[in-house]
Order: sequence, then structure tokens, then C-alpha cells
Amino acid sequence: MLGGGGLVAANVVASATEEGGTDSAQTLSTPAGTIDCPDVGTKLTNVPEGAKEDVAKELALLDQQIADAYQRLMNAGQAIEQDKAFAENSIMTPLKEKRAATIERIAIAVDRQGDRPEGLDALAACTLRAPESSAPAEQPSDGGQQSGDGQGDAGQGDAGQGDAGQNGDNGQNGNGGQAGNGPVAADYVDIKSVQPNVSEPAVRKGGSSGSFATSCGVNENGLFNSDNVIVAPGVSNGAHHFHDYIGNQSNTAFASDEDLANADTSCVDKSDKSTYYWPVLRLQNGKQEQDANKPGGGIEGNAGEIVQPKEVTLNFVGNPQGKVTEMPRLLRIITGDAKAFVNGPANANASWSCTGFEDRQLKDKYPLCPQGSDVVRSFKFQSCWDGQNIDSANHRAHVAFAAADGSCGNGFKAIPQLVQRIVYDVDAPSLQDGGRTTPLFAVDSFPEQLHKPVTDHGDFINVFDEKLMSEMVDCINEGRTCGVGAGDGGGDPGQEEPTEAPTTPPADNGGGNGDGGGKGDDETQPPATEEPATEAPTTPPADNGGDGGKGDGGQDNGGQDNGGGKNDDGGNGGAGAGQPQDDEPTVSSTVAPKSSGEPDAGNDEGGDEADAIGTPAQTQPPTSDTDSLTGGARAQAVGGDLAETGTSLWPAAGGAVLLIAGFVVLMRTRRYAR
Repeated sequence: MLGGGGLVAANVVASATEEGGTDSAQTLSTPAGTIDCPDVGTKLTNVPEGAKEDVAKELALLDQQIADAYQRLMNAGQAIEQDKAFAENSIMTPLKEKRAATIERIAIAVDRQGDRPEGLDALAACTLRAPESSAPAEQPSDGGQQSGDGQGDAGQGDAGQGDAGQNGDNGQNGNGGQAGNGPVAADYVDIKSVQPNVSEPAVRKGGSSGSFATSCGVNENGLFNSDNVIVAPGVSNGAHHFHDYIGNQSNTAFASDEDLANADTSCVDKSDKSTYYWPVLRLQNGKQEQDANKPGGGIEGNAGEIVQPKEVTLNFVGNPQGKVTEMPRLLRIITGDAKAFVNGPANANASWSCTGFEDRQLKDKYPLCPQGSDVVRSFKFQSCWDGQNIDSANHRAHVAFAAADGSCGNGFKAIPQLVQRIVYDVDAPSLQDGGRTTPLFAVDSFPEQLHKPVTDHGDFINVFDEKLMSEMVDCINEGRTCGVGAGDGGGDPGQEEPTEAPTTPPADNGGGNGDGGGKGDDETQPPATEEPATEAPTTPPADNGGDGGKGDGGQDNGGQDNGGGKNDDGGNGGAGAGQPQDDEPTVSSTVAPKSSGEPDAGNDEGGDEADAIGTPAQTQPPTSDTDSLTGGARAQAVGGDLAETGTSLWPAAGGAVLLIAGFVVLMRTRRYAR
């Protein structure tokens, strides 16, 4: 299995300065495979209270042992090539022995408080998983996504990038990522090639159709760590990857229930001190972050620039079969599986999509979104509760997913379902050159999980004030829409695809919390596709965003970018505040929407001051988002809006005034002559 240089190391793109420039190269070796160990934690469904602390620490040690073994594997390429038995004798066998000793300690800890668990001994041995072939970048493997099942596992390719970011293995592209352990080209798929696969059960009579929103920001406070207070309490770096946190601001492995209850919160409604966290998304661009040389970060293969979400929406929804009951305070829920690449997809639950295409959800692929569309990752948490416990030994048994019709089995009770949606302004990576032109993106993961999208997961601890939780339940059960941020955008799964006619930019259905405006593009034209345009070619779709996204283009290729918000490239970052619209606004097919000219709350770095304040007396009228896509040429309209009509009527009106004045002067002259 390991012959023929199957584990030959390959140099990969290394670190860069904070400004993104190239720094001294630091190369890592990458094996074309990973370590697959049985997940002991999922087998422990009944751990006595007195043994939980010891068991949690031993489970965290098992994760550390795997990470250490994987690190040795990464650095052993040359030794393995020279000795085919090296990996088995020097890495896998010692790992088995360490795991066996740790598993025995777990069994003893449980046995002291109750019944000794059976069958754990068989979980000590791990296997060295050989790589699967990586598909060429031009035709990335879609893992069966045409059928919408989203469950195939994409393997790591056979070679990493070369010293200068060049492709290895005869044109197989995008392998190894920045740190050598993923992502790979086969981990991405064009969202337009995926068939719609979203369906929702109908709400029956007696069901709960309301929704409750809470708004907690996008981690503007920069709260990160590689702990996991749910799975590994009391253990530093229990997650082995960095987490984004919003809501509760006391999220460390050592936070007690009292710490969480007394903490500050980033939520607008201060009665919501709940904890919401997920693995960060990174660009594989070589940037050094704060954890570049630390456990959980660069040491474990989580490298590159951390991307702050453009928007996060948190909605609690009802049950189509009946009423929901209140969540117990400090209820813990984990959705998805951080180890799904080796465990299999049984517990995988995160979904990936693009704005405008959210009726197409991916489980095991990252989406390649078309121009003007943003990456979306979403989590629908378990919505059935056992009615007794706020947690369980494997952190899953106390909650469950509803059946396809929305019913809860085994005597479980329906609770409000947390639906979490995270939007990122990131471009589709350039797979043909391994992300050298436009970097790959991926979520942080345990090192041996190779940054596979199927490993994505989200965590939630309910620290709602009991009064607010009661209000939430009443709202949902009565079919109302309530909470901070209720009624904001956020995009519906069934919305239309972005229009892609040559002069028509895709619609941005972002919105939500006032941050979801579309991003400005610096292309002269969006790529034409086989998708039919939904409006006339000269009509840009309405921007269903909030206050405007990040303007990317500036004044590039002859087009002004009025994307609103911060303009990174120093062009005319305009203030076009996309007002929230219905999903299907009524727009004349011959009238181009006009920028509102309202000032944006963000920083306009290097933008045109007159454009930023929306001064009406401009020599050149404000441009829309479409202008950056059409080289600054504004769509021609037969019947424009009031400002456009005035532009053509003022000269005629002025001539008429002069003509009348001339007649008056002539009459007075004749009168005086008499």
C-alpha cells in the first residue's frame, strides 16, 4: 500500500508576512494519506457523573496522540520511501500501544463509578488510510452531487504543490493546501452543476410556524481559541483547530456554568448569553495569523488568513407537527462531526452553498460560487430533546433530529430548532494552479481530517434568560416572527439563481442585520452561462442586501464600484445602500435601479468623498453595482427615473425660459418706442 513512493513528501507553499508578501520559505512535508482511528467517544453512551471529568481528559489525550502520530507521518516521507515498513513499525504500532493504555484508563474510571464498558479494547488499533486520486481542476470530482446526496468522501491527492506553487503529479492540481494536509481540488464543485435538493415538510394544522431571531454579530471582537468547552472541558487545545465565537464572551475550556451565566455577550439582546461557535474559515494564502506557530493552528496544519464572516443569522424555528417546548438552560448541542472524514458521514450535518443557489446544499464539497455570489455554510441543529438532560456522555444521545415529517421519536420533545447561516465574501479558488492565483479556502479541522468540508460542525450552549426563552416559544407556537433582526434578509433556500446575462450581474440575496449588500466586481462582464436570464439583458436585478457589502473593484477596468462599505482597493467605494427587497421585486424591464446615495456606516478608504456622501449635484451620476461589470457604461433606459429624466429635460426647459424672456424684452422695447 505504501510502495512506489506513495508517501513521498512534497514541498508546499509556505508562510508570508502579515501584509501577504512572501517571507522566507518554510516547507512542510505531506504524506498522501491519513490516520484513521475509531472514535472512542461516540461509543461511551453511559458515563457516570463522577467519571466524566477523567473520561473527558483521556478522550482529549486520544486526540492528541493521533495528532502527534499524524505529525510524525507528515515528516517521515523520505524514511517511508526507503523502508516500506517504517510507518507501521515506527508510527502505527506505537500509536496503538498508547491508545490501548489510555482506553484502559477510561474503562477503569467508568468501572469505579458504575459498570465497566465493554468492547473498548478493540478500538485501540488505527489504520493508515491510502489516498484517493484527486480529479483534475478542470473537472473536479463532484462525489455524486448531481443526485444531491452529498455524502461521498473526497480523498487527498497524490502530490502537493511544488516549491513555487506549481502542480505536482502530472497536472493534478490543488493538492495539499498551504500546510500540506488539504484541501485538494476534488474537495470543490461548481454549485451550478448541483441539482436542487432541498425540501421542507409542510406545516400541519397544530404545528408551530413562527420564528425567533437573535443577532450576535460576526465575531468583531476577534474571540478565537482551539478549546472545546463541550467536548473537552478543562483541556487546552481540546479541539485542535481554531473556533470563531459569537454571543457569550467567556468561552474557554475552563469556563464553568457560572462563568457563562455571568459573562458579557455580543448579542444585541443582552438576555441572550448563549454560546455559538464553529471552526474558522481560512484562505490558503500564506498569511501568518496569531496561531501560526501554536497548537491548534499552524503546528497542526491550520494555516492561512482567517476570514471574518460577512453575515451571521441565527433563527429559531418551530416544528411542523406540533408545538415546541422551552429549551432547558445550559443545554448543549453539537451538530455535525469534526471527524466525519474517518468516522463516515453518519453524523455529518453542515451544509455548503452559495447565495442565490441555496436550494442546492452540499455536505462533502466546498462550493465554487459564480461571480457576485457568496459562500454560505449553514447548520440546522437537532430539534428533539429527551426532556431530562442538558448533555450526554457522547454529547449526542440527549438530543436528536426530527423525522422527515418533523416528528420526534422515543418520547423526545420538540424544541426550537436553531438554524445558523454564515456568509463569506470569498472568491472561487483557481484550482488550475492549486490556488496560487486565487487562494483555496477551507475550514479548520483535526489534522488527520485533511480539512474536508464533511467535517464541518457547529456548537451551541443555551444561555438565554428564561423569560426570553419563554417569549421565544410563545412567538414560535403562535406563528409570529419575533426577535432582534427578525425580518432582515438572509436569503431563502428556494430563491432564484443569479441572472447571468452578459450585462446583468447576479442578484445578491444576502441581507440580514444590515450587512448583506452585494460585493462589487471588477470584471468588465460576468461569465455567460447556459442559464437563461430572468430579465432583459440591460436590467440588473435588484440588490436584496442590507447596507452594502465590501467593494472589491474600486475604479478598475474603467468601472466604478459602488459596493458600499469598506473599499479595499482604494477606488470610488460608493455608498450604494442596497435596501432590503422582496425576493421577487417588481422592476420594470427597461429601468435600471438607482443607487440610493445614502452614506454607509463603514470606512471608505480612498473612496471619492463626493460619491461617499451622495451629493446630488454631481457632474457624473452615481453608478450602480452593474457599472463595475460593464466597464462603467450605465444601462440605457427609455423611461428612466426622475433624475435621469431631468438630465434630458433641463436643457429644453432652459431654452424655453430664454425664449419667453426674449419675447418679454421685445414687447417692452416696442412699448417704449411708442
